[in-house]
Amino acid sequence: MTQTAAMYQVGPAAYYSIDVECVATGTDHHSRAVGQIALVDQYEQVILDIVVKPDKPVVSYLTALTGLTQEVIDSRGVSLPDAVQQLRACLPKDAVLVGQNILQDVQWLGLKEGTDFKSCLDLAGLYRVWNSRYNSYSVFSQDHLVKALLGWNLDNMQHNAAFDALKSIKLFNLYQQYQADQQAWQQAQQAMLDAPPTLSFARNNPSYEGVCMGNRKTCTCGAAFFS
Repeated sequence: MTQTAAMYQVGPAAYYSIDVECVATGTDHHSRAVGQIALVDQYEQVILDIVVKPDKPVVSYLTALTGLTQEVIDSRGVSLPDAVQQLRACLPKDAVLVGQNILQDVQWLGLKEGTDFKSCLDLAGLYRVWNSRYNSYSVFSQDHLVKALLGWNLDNMQHNAAFDALKSIKLFNLYQQYQADQQAWQQAQQAMLDAPPTLSFARNNPSYEGVCMGNRKTCTCGAAFFS
């Protein structure tokens, strides 16, 4: 937890970020299983960080993307039902979940809005910016936002569920600050547009260890896309 977040901690958290990292159980871009779950509250405290052992054979741990290895999962992994049970025990039912494409994480975990949590907010929507050059909205990746707005250098850094959840909650806290300062928000929008594009792992690696990474333009497996 940062000093700033700690200084302003008042009352129970209302907002939480959940992040899920997945390993590959097949070579197409749909064959994935949960490998790690993290929960971080609005005060930037890691509430839960748990490794999950898939019930199917793993084709690739996608280590360059997830940071997960066979050793980590074999030594620390629990079953997905056990992990979700622990998550539900930590997650208030009136929590608002925030994250990048948060609905995908919610679906992976089988959580239900109105039962396990109150609602969710997608950072991709909160931080979308009207781009007059293309006469449409621009939507940015989490790493692009972190680089452009927080000034973090993420080069050669692996993803990790706890770190990604922390990035999400930091971005959400920053977004709330921007809403109270429209000049700062306008400057932030311009910074997002001006920053060099941050290519995703899938864009840089259409296939990793024989596994299709699911980029629409460079898909190697031919499996359908549903969104």
